Amino acid sequence: MSIRVMLVDDQVLLRTGFRMVLAAQPDMEVVAEAGDGVEALEVLRSTAVDVVLMDVRMPKLDGVETTRRICSQPDAPKVLILTTFDLDEYAFSGLKAGASGFMLKDVPPGELLAAIRSVHSGDAVVAPSTTRRLLDRFSPMLPSTGSETRAADSAIQRLTDREREVMMLVAQGLSNGEIAARLVLSEATVKTHVGRILTKLGLRDRVQVVVLAYESGLVRAGGGAA
Repeated sequence: MSIRVMLVDDQVLLRTGFRMVLAAQPDMEVVAEAGDGVEALEVLRSTAVDVVLMDVRMPKLDGVETTRRICSQPDAPKVLILTTFDLDEYAFSGLKAGASGFMLKDVPPGELLAAIRSVHSGDAVVAPSTTRRLLDRFSPMLPSTGSETRAADSAIQRLTDREREVMMLVAQGLSNGEIAARLVLSEATVKTHVGRILTKLGLRDRVQVVVLAYESGLVRAGGGAA
């Protein structure tokens, strides 16, 4: 079954380019397009989509708010943020809004296709270390509210000591293999712990684990443990 992709960008030529690349793939299909967030939300009411490629700077409703509204819905499609500049503050906001990752608009076609497939399979497409750099840079400028911090703290209390330890290492940018070496565990065991963390906290992927770890104070800006 093909991955159903929606393109959301106010630049028609850019959408055309992405559509041509995706159309050449046997496992992908562009099922919808929109030029702004308002149009995207309207189209999604009547169109089944698996992955949304989302621009951030658009008229009427920007990509961050559009992402937040999409991801708040049950059985929402995965959102992949497209940004013009590396470490754009919009990318950080998009991750907090529920996006499964971000990529630069000038990404090579092969990397874009791999990212779409990864997001569709449930993985994040931002390396944890890259996500950490985003958070280190922008979290001091975009503080969570007190209620968000209390909710994050409450959620983390549901974890076992080992799960909390694994979560902290995920948030510091370590891969499953690196966490396994650090804790003297098998990589399969670490993967199981990560899966349980996602389930207990109601998170979609590792990106959201990192965001929650920062909101709760489990990890501080700079990547260190609190």
